[in-house]
Amino acid sequence: MRVIVQRNFSTQILWWSRVALFVAAAGLIGDCVFVLTNTWMIHREAKRAFTQPRPASVPATGELVGRMEIPRLQMSVAVAEGTDAATLRRAVGHILGTALPGQPGNIGIAGHRDTLFRPLRHALNGDVITLVTLQGEFHYRVVSTRIVGPTEVTVLKPDGHEILTLVTCYPFYFIGPAPDRFIVRAERFI
Repeated sequence: MRVIVQRNFSTQILWWSRVALFVAAAGLIGDCVFVLTNTWMIHREAKRAFTQPRPASVPATGELVGRMEIPRLQMSVAVAEGTDAATLRRAVGHILGTALPGQPGNIGIAGHRDTLFRPLRHALNGDVITLVTLQGEFHYRVVSTRIVGPTEVTVLKPDGHEILTLVTCYPFYFIGPAPDRFIVRAERFI
């Protein structure tokens, strides 16, 4: 005697939902692995590429500019040109229109608060920031941190000194697009 079990409609929906969720989870895990591998590769390239000084040139969007390190925060990140989504997914970005490392003016660097710039929440006055580029190594000391609105771009305005301004969204643990910006301002020292 053969027993035939018929699946009712709700059982089929549950089975297909489970399959769909499994496929979605596998896709998300694959995307995370891809992004993390890509980020790891660009940071490894940044460590190798910026050992010999070379003449300055204007980098193209997405091209490596240098490497930024904040030893106290155990932070070492690649810096690429631009702040588009593709660039900020794998590195922190040099803000277009601001000075380049080694030039007088205000160097603006932006990054996501929930990835590479997460350690910035612990930045303190006096922290040392090192920018390593093809033109050499530049050292900055944090002089202030503050929170501003997203439209307050005066923080990127040059003031006659060699300044480094780091920009990320704030609050750090906000879910969704954050309403404010966290600014770390550092001055160059020799």
